[in-house]
Amino acid sequence: MTVLVYVLAIDQGTTGTRALIFDESGNIVKNSWSYKEHRQIYPRPGWVEHDPIEIWENTKLVIREAIRNSGVDPREIAAIGVTNQRETIVVWDTRTGAPLYNAIVWQDRRTAPLSDKLREEYGEVIHRKTGLVPDPYFSATKIMWLLKNVPRLRERLEKGEAVLGTMDSWIIWRLTRGGKNIATGSKNGSHVTDYSNASRTMLFNIEKLDWDDDLLEIMGKVPRHSLPEPRPSIDNECYGYLGPEAREVVGAELPVCGDAGDQQAALFGQAGFMPGSVKATYGTGTFILMNTGKNIVFSKKGLLTTIFYSMSRGEAVYALEGSIFATGAAIQWLRDGLKIIEVPGEVDPLAEAAPDTGGVYFVPALVGLGAPYWDPYARGLLIGITRSTERRHVVRAVLESIAYLTRDVLDLMIKESGLRLEVLRVDGGVSKSNFLMQFLADILGVEIQRPFIKETTSLGAAFLAGLATGVWRSLDEIRAIWRAEKVFKPRMDPSTRDKLYSGWRAAVKRALGWAKEVSWAYGLTE
Repeated sequence: MTVLVYVLAIDQGTTGTRALIFDESGNIVKNSWSYKEHRQIYPRPGWVEHDPIEIWENTKLVIREAIRNSGVDPREIAAIGVTNQRETIVVWDTRTGAPLYNAIVWQDRRTAPLSDKLREEYGEVIHRKTGLVPDPYFSATKIMWLLKNVPRLRERLEKGEAVLGTMDSWIIWRLTRGGKNIATGSKNGSHVTDYSNASRTMLFNIEKLDWDDDLLEIMGKVPRHSLPEPRPSIDNECYGYLGPEAREVVGAELPVCGDAGDQQAALFGQAGFMPGSVKATYGTGTFILMNTGKNIVFSKKGLLTTIFYSMSRGEAVYALEGSIFATGAAIQWLRDGLKIIEVPGEVDPLAEAAPDTGGVYFVPALVGLGAPYWDPYARGLLIGITRSTERRHVVRAVLESIAYLTRDVLDLMIKESGLRLEVLRVDGGVSKSNFLMQFLADILGVEIQRPFIKETTSLGAAFLAGLATGVWRSLDEIRAIWRAEKVFKPRMDPSTRDKLYSGWRAAVKRALGWAKEVSWAYGLTE
């Protein structure tokens, strides 16, 4: 009798695709990590696309390498979990499996004018139904663009010859194409998505947990049957089994049973199951998610309301989300713009070499400010410079700014949700900075926990699939598996904390709207 003790996670991200295999203790199986980048396509300024076929081929490649290099018998893998870059949209032919256009990426801004119009005419309706604010970031306006610009697309969608989906839908459809499809009984691939990904499309009613007819009409009469079937993130029935193409790669007929957007998967991988649980992912930018339980909290100050995960049809756990635009990007600016460091590893020693910033503050509004300010006219500001200012003070100010922005978002989340912040769990490349994590603990006044397993997004996808197939039997079992690699406890006295944060707020005030104030100097206005 074969014992099923492993779970395969597919993490399809913005810059590449990885596959990992986890054992029943939640550890990454030795040598099972595989990663492959894909091209970033920029047809015009502000446009960002990916080749869906390239991503699918890379997905097969990393799966094959993960299984081969690990030495795991694929028949001992219980299931596959999928996590993905959110909001990116794909349209494909259901007969041939060929994309009808490149994937339009979440970063793409081609629909900005359309989003502005939607915000003016339907902003309140969209926010009430979806928890989102009209923006090119989300999938709906990308679909509107495709319907207008891809020849015969509407006709083909209405005839069932083509379908639309986010990146998880595309990967799951390709994985299950020709396989035993529990979701639909079809042999043509499971056309499904989970509630968390659906909640990022701006077409999904997060209370009713279904596509919203009013929104489908507003967004250009999107044919309902062309969209994937929304399902729980943990699907005990599973979405389907691998078809011949994927089965040849894997070496076994495995089920696909877990699915969630990348940020939701990261919070799940951090075992953030209690209301008030928060994770912050520090990468190029920062994504902060707070579990609000079964309560839908609609923000009045620019936070997004989203679905965290679901374990059964018709039910969901919700979250508040805040985005910070420049985190790792600010460190890259120190290297590539100011050229005061050569490698990111220099920032901690330099910051630690200064007892404080010497009164210097840095506001990293390099591309405007995100939550909670949402000011596209804000610009980066370095203030408090004197003759005694050195590069170590500037570097320290840049790292401290990341902590201040985190507090801005968390203070708003606490206020709007009514929940307490007991601890913050962190992940992402910038979380490796011990200086930043300690300052974050100090400025928040709470404990910071950095996980032993750094690949929290992939781990979250594995947990979802493993819960569906009995590798793990409960959230409590997963909570017991999670462990910290390092804990940072606050050491700063409250008066110093308040004084420093007050200085930050004063600096931000000077940065807000700056580009608008001086636009005459750059010819930005008439």
